[in-house]
Amino acid sequence: MHKKRVIVVAPGRASYIRDSSNYLKNSSEKKFINLINDINKKRDINKEINILDLDRSSFRTKLHMIGKNAGPLTYACSLSDYFCIDKDRYEIVAILGNSMGWYSALAMSGSISFIDGNDLIYNMSTLMDENTIGGQIIYPIVDDNWYFDKSAYNDLIKKIQTESVYISILLGGYIVIGGNVDALKNLMLKLKPKGDYPFQIPYHSAFHTPLLNEITYLAKDKNNIEIFDKPKIPIIDGMGNIWTNFSTNINKLYDYTFGYQIVNPYDYTKAITVAIKEFAPDKIILLGPGNSLGAPTAQILIKENWLEMDSKESFQAIQDEKNYIISMSRKDQRLQVCKK
Repeated sequence: MHKKRVIVVAPGRASYIRDSSNYLKNSSEKKFINLINDINKKRDINKEINILDLDRSSFRTKLHMIGKNAGPLTYACSLSDYFCIDKDRYEIVAILGNSMGWYSALAMSGSISFIDGNDLIYNMSTLMDENTIGGQIIYPIVDDNWYFDKSAYNDLIKKIQTESVYISILLGGYIVIGGNVDALKNLMLKLKPKGDYPFQIPYHSAFHTPLLNEITYLAKDKNNIEIFDKPKIPIIDGMGNIWTNFSTNINKLYDYTFGYQIVNPYDYTKAITVAIKEFAPDKIILLGPGNSLGAPTAQILIKENWLEMDSKESFQAIQDEKNYIISMSRKDQRLQVCKK
């Protein structure tokens, strides 16, 4: 049987939202259940709430969005979806993620083990809980038709430069901005309101900015290079670089993970662009929880005129016909790629 070629995308930690509750209730893969049991044993030792109990609990921002809970919970949901994909029908040709999703991609590619992936995410999440530095806001740079708004972009860049804040994530039709709390407050007052934006992301530090320089030293102390190996499936990082089994230098991969990407912008837009152009997938699979990457990914496809998508309307028409983007947080789409 001819397999469809797919790219798998892992979300960042802010993707577990109120609507995600009970996300793990249908996870029945034995490998996943065994892994969650091992993760929960470690959480018991650290006196942290059980992942399954956390998922079943009524959503509370102060419980579900702090790093030590949000990171591992998001990772568990993403893994649940990853194990669900029918590998007999779909060939995963590349994996990438947004922000924390890079750590998930490392595990899914085989560059680190699944349990080490959890430990890495827990380590980094608790580091940020203990060393909260600044924050992040998100703001759109596209109009209602998902066309790039050059004047809005130029105005935003000008304000970023004058307010001493930094581009944190390039996210399709959005830019995530990181900086210290006062600078972000000033910037939010100066940005033209667009619907719910500018929006401050709760319980987030100024990830992917120079403000986190000290975190790179702490991160390397907490995470040993010995857990790393060459990826078995190609992974694409936040610069658009492809790491393969044949080309990867483990020392450089470790340094990127706990150095460069912590203090420099994470370019999700470039990662997706490289993925579609270098691997020409039949579909893009967005792992849950949530569907926060749905619109940004579509906006990138429109920007690149991929499959002749040139507007929000044409994307939706092609999506209705081909289901090019599969969001596993949506039950109807999830069923298309899961084992039957």
